[in-house]
Amino acid sequence: MKPAAFEYHSPTTAEEAVNLLAELGEEAKAIAGGQSLVPMLALRLAVFDHLVDLRRVSELRGIENRGDSLWVGAGTTHATVGRSEDVRRAVPLLSRATPHIGHFQIRNRGTIGGSIAHADAAAEYPAVALTLDAQLEALSPRGRRTIAAADFFTGMWSTALEPDELLTGIEFPVWHGRSGFAIEEFARRSGDFALAGATVAVRLDADSRVERCGIGLFGLAPTTERAAAAEAELIGRRVSEISADEVGRTATAGLSSVPSDMHGSGDYRKRLGAQMVARAWRRAVDEAGND
Repeated sequence: MKPAAFEYHSPTTAEEAVNLLAELGEEAKAIAGGQSLVPMLALRLAVFDHLVDLRRVSELRGIENRGDSLWVGAGTTHATVGRSEDVRRAVPLLSRATPHIGHFQIRNRGTIGGSIAHADAAAEYPAVALTLDAQLEALSPRGRRTIAAADFFTGMWSTALEPDELLTGIEFPVWHGRSGFAIEEFARRSGDFALAGATVAVRLDADSRVERCGIGLFGLAPTTERAAAAEAELIGRRVSEISADEVGRTATAGLSSVPSDMHGSGDYRKRLGAQMVARAWRRAVDEAGND
């Protein structure tokens, strides 16, 4: 199939883009790399009268190390994020998640802002943002605001962004000290959406007790989830006394809407998710312990 007819707009500034979104209303949609939206348009799963193309908005691209945080422009491609030494040093989890996204053709076109704003429950970048407590910057004709990642993902393919708001950048906190990070996912083939996946970030104190912890789950619910209850149980415990399998079971225990389809039942995905958490936990703790 081909997309339904639409009017094409090509602003050159973020301000111009949000004014267009406000003027055109809910019949308009912003498009960046188009790696999720274009297939949906082609299959007519989504139909918009207007597309506001962000490729000429240069202010949305770039990576800036701000000391205790790393800012990544929403229009920065996955490939650029994956190649960045600043990302690798400051936010290793973001760097390690990138190769799991589709194939290199997708990573060359897709943008980090597009991935996060699309809010696919099986996508890697939303889980990374949630796990690390990222701050998401949004612009509208009313001005700028910052949304915590914990408040951003509101349901299946839905976010806290208003129709006339544009995601302009993501600020990731830099975790200092004895920290470790890992991502694990299981997919039928390389590049496919994950049947189940997990991201883990952990920081240890001088006595190897868990000082800070983030566990993200993807492909296991209608939206990206944070295993907050499991994290709370881990804080203050010595890592040598924690079983990785226990972390996996605890992190997935509260899941009640695990998707079920031809590729796997909900029960299967939940068990798979527990294994992904356990594997990611082991790797993250090993890294933190070696600092």
